[in-house]
Amino acid sequence: MAKEEPRSISRDLQELQRKLTLLIEFFQNNPKVIAFTKSPVGQYLDRHPFLALALLVFIVTSAVPVGFFLLLVILTTLVALVGVIILEGLVISVGGLSLLCILCGLGFVSLAMSGMMMASYIIASSLINCRFTPRPLTQQNPSGDCQLAMKATDFKGLYQE
Repeated sequence: MAKEEPRSISRDLQELQRKLTLLIEFFQNNPKVIAFTKSPVGQYLDRHPFLALALLVFIVTSAVPVGFFLLLVILTTLVALVGVIILEGLVISVGGLSLLCILCGLGFVSLAMSGMMMASYIIASSLINCRFTPRPLTQQNPSGDCQLAMKATDFKGLYQE
């Protein structure tokens, strides 16, 4: 039994080595990798393998925190957008209700002012007609006040039968 385990472990290691070799060849034959290794940065990292390894470890280990940060930024942006939409809807609703209340109040005020103006016009025109219309002496009271009551004969010319 002890002899079978090392054989399977060695076969697994050989298989793993073969797969890693294929993966490395795939990366080395990639045109983008070839272009990078010919660039000045790639040549510098090729001459300084410790720096290249440190840079690789830094990039790999910083991927998770950067990913979490970007996720936080995206979620915060989405929440802010939803919040702005809700706040904008609330402001528009409150503004619309305020405008409706103000317009209703102005409508009631305009009706009241129109009624008062109509009443004052009718009263003023009646007083002016009574005061400046020449009337026979028989229609005036002894105190000199105008009579606002009209007789049926005053409407004689208005309706023709």
